[in-house]
Amino acid sequence: MTERMGSPRLRELDPARTDEFWAEVAERGTPLVEPAGDDDVWLTFLYRAGEPVSDVSVSDVSVFGGPAGWDPPGNVMHHLAGTDVWYLTFRVRADLRCTYRLAVDDVGSTAAAAEDWSERTAHWFADPLNPATFVYPEDEATDSHETVVSLASLPSAPSQPWITPRAGAAGGELAQYSHRSELLGNERRIWVYTPQGYTPDVEPLPLLVLFDGDTVRGPMPMPAILDNLIGDGQIPPMIAVLVDSLTQEVRNRELPCGAPFLEYLTDELLPWVRERYRITTDPARTIVAGQSHGGQAAAFAALRRPNVFGNVISQSGSFWWRPDGEDEHEWLTRQYAESARQPVRFYLEAGLQERGQTPDAGPSILVANRHLRTILLSKGYEVQYSEFNGGHDYACWRGSIAAALIALT
Repeated sequence: MTERMGSPRLRELDPARTDEFWAEVAERGTPLVEPAGDDDVWLTFLYRAGEPVSDVSVSDVSVFGGPAGWDPPGNVMHHLAGTDVWYLTFRVRADLRCTYRLAVDDVGSTAAAAEDWSERTAHWFADPLNPATFVYPEDEATDSHETVVSLASLPSAPSQPWITPRAGAAGGELAQYSHRSELLGNERRIWVYTPQGYTPDVEPLPLLVLFDGDTVRGPMPMPAILDNLIGDGQIPPMIAVLVDSLTQEVRNRELPCGAPFLEYLTDELLPWVRERYRITTDPARTIVAGQSHGGQAAAFAALRRPNVFGNVISQSGSFWWRPDGEDEHEWLTRQYAESARQPVRFYLEAGLQERGQTPDAGPSILVANRHLRTILLSKGYEVQYSEFNGGHDYACWRGSIAAALIALT
């Protein structure tokens, strides 16, 4: 819920003392978090205009991400008259975690009018007053640049004890390969994680297959997560195969319920991995996992090949999706409703902030995940379902994937 002037600190701000206010903000950092009663807080995003208070030349400042969403007018900051203060306040639960960026003069920009997403986002920037950041590293293989966004973790946000490498702790190894698919006609990077102490003569280990594997380099630090969970005895030693998605165009074509991509996984990639590593062939000890379209792809893989994948981790799965030519959304949910129950277990989660309409006007990710959960339970599947106070965000998923792995091993 947005509030024009919900922040107690802003309500009492004397325009003649904004320098003191900004000094206080610089020491505390942004966003501004203030109690709002019950389990809520006032969350205020701030921006300091670069012009003197008597001549603020900025026409608009926007927040992208978190409770602000992505579209005006709901994400456009307000200007506090007579000051260089721009603000946007929301009343939110104190367990919110989100990432966001700011933009100046975005609303009326040529890029916004032309719906040029690439040009538009190139002018967004991390909050200069927030020291907490989340980094998407540069990737020469996909010609993507480093992107730095701001991170807001409110006082009651779930802890994420598994994401940081532990000094002095023995860890597993991560090997990178290039693997060509004759079925798909392309070549991609594959990362294989082996736990500390792995040798080729061990008993076959449990297997985790994770889509969008390039995120292992930063947004989803799987080696550290697996090292910590295994080291603490939370999960058994396992091998993880992380599969690159190449480009966004390829990802959007291959992952959403893609039968050719699933055939690649089961008939080309996994046999190739088994030639090199001791991994199980037991579907009950095999997990397929992903986020967004990757979560949808994981659920599709288990429906079509339950003899290979007996466990699904879907984080914010895109279950609103429909194939081209279909009138109804939630295609995969209908396939589960119309099919016999398979020996598959699920960990599903979605964010409470994922309430917006999806790109082709389908139901929100939150609604679609709740619907799939209900259908699966009605069919007799074993389902652990969770909702977190956040959005479509690796800053949330990197913490909760640990709970998913613990639940399914």
